[in-house]
Amino acid sequence: MTTAKTWRQAFSIYAQPRILGMIFLGFSAGLPFLLVFSTLSAWLRDEGVARTIIGFFSWVGLTYSIKVFWAPVVDRLPLPVLTRLMGKRRSWMLLAQIGIALGLVGMGFLDSHSQLRLIAIFAVWVAFCSSTQDIVIDAYRIEAVEPEYQGAMAATYVLGYRVALLVAGAGAFYVAEYASWQMAYYVMAVVMLVGISTTLIIKEPEHKVNKLSEQVEEELESALGVEKTTGFVGRFIALFLDAVISPFVEFFNRNGKTGLLILALIAVYKMSDITMGVMANPFYLDLGFSKTEIANVSKIFGFFMAIAGAFLGGVMVVRYGIIRPLLLGAILVAATNLLFALLAVSEPDLMLLAGVISADNLSGGIATSVFIAYLSSLTNSAYTATQYALFSSLMTLPAKLLGGFSGVIVDGFGYSTFFIYASAAGIPAIILVIILMLYQQGNQPQE
Repeated sequence: MTTAKTWRQAFSIYAQPRILGMIFLGFSAGLPFLLVFSTLSAWLRDEGVARTIIGFFSWVGLTYSIKVFWAPVVDRLPLPVLTRLMGKRRSWMLLAQIGIALGLVGMGFLDSHSQLRLIAIFAVWVAFCSSTQDIVIDAYRIEAVEPEYQGAMAATYVLGYRVALLVAGAGAFYVAEYASWQMAYYVMAVVMLVGISTTLIIKEPEHKVNKLSEQVEEELESALGVEKTTGFVGRFIALFLDAVISPFVEFFNRNGKTGLLILALIAVYKMSDITMGVMANPFYLDLGFSKTEIANVSKIFGFFMAIAGAFLGGVMVVRYGIIRPLLLGAILVAATNLLFALLAVSEPDLMLLAGVISADNLSGGIATSVFIAYLSSLTNSAYTATQYALFSSLMTLPAKLLGGFSGVIVDGFGYSTFFIYASAAGIPAIILVIILMLYQQGNQPQE
């Protein structure tokens, strides 16, 4: 009877309104991402835009990598009227979601042949609003429930996010196939009502004062003499130190010189995966596959393989810890890019495409779930949201910069060479994980 009660209690967690609500907030967070990344690449390539220009468009995603610069503003600045009516988190969430919807409508109004510059501007706007939404949702997720429920919150968030990727990927392809790319973006703007409705329904979380964070901030201000300053400048410097510098200070106090190695690993771990992703959809189209075939194989079938990979990655973390699965994930992601190089020199075959995409999504799912577990283990409870924003920004910035040159490499050397190049981009991550593994083994206490 005890076992049955324990299982019942465990599953009842997912019936809590705030945990269920994370499915819809995760959906709202995931929907805009592909619409300014791979789906946008497919639209531009399908309209005959040069691959070099498509590669440059991937730099729109840099917005997600620099969100840490305005995260303190989102975290501390109240919005006129909205914050008083809805609270600090929900007001910023609603503003960001409305901005995303309007940006998608704007993109749908434009012609890809004569208005590329305006499409780029609207894409940057959507990415800015989307990354702002990510900041707020992360903060809400941390504040909405007790620490023991964070695992359930993360699980429902990831589920919603993955469903959104399916809608923004396969769904947009289907609409584009039977209507137009412009109509696809109109439809996605309407779908953002899922997030807007959820924000209007959920309750504002309680904002608790963290004594540990206050102590760290006071010590830093005291060391720099900021606590003695007055006026606007003094308050601004104190705000900057508290919101941006203090999390870095705490991280290096806790990790020492190893912190540099950890940050380097964060910067390069997703490099191979993100670099390859820029040219994935243009590659499928250039092979001669239809948008429907790409949607069926790449988006739908790949979706389930990614979920399976994420589940497997979670099991590996439980069984073997984090570091060894982290190494496996880095190796698998780099290796599957070589399969795409093989696909590039083979005759177009739908079954071969399905096999390569299955391997890619399975390995990507493993690497993603393990890497999220690793990033989560690096955060301090006093700075969970801020440090996670810093880590996630660093995680994508170098990869986005490198990915911007993907079209140049494809145009100059072909797809096969590009995928070998994308695979090689994963080698630094493999080396750094091995170094970190050896360092930890060397610092284990002797028996």
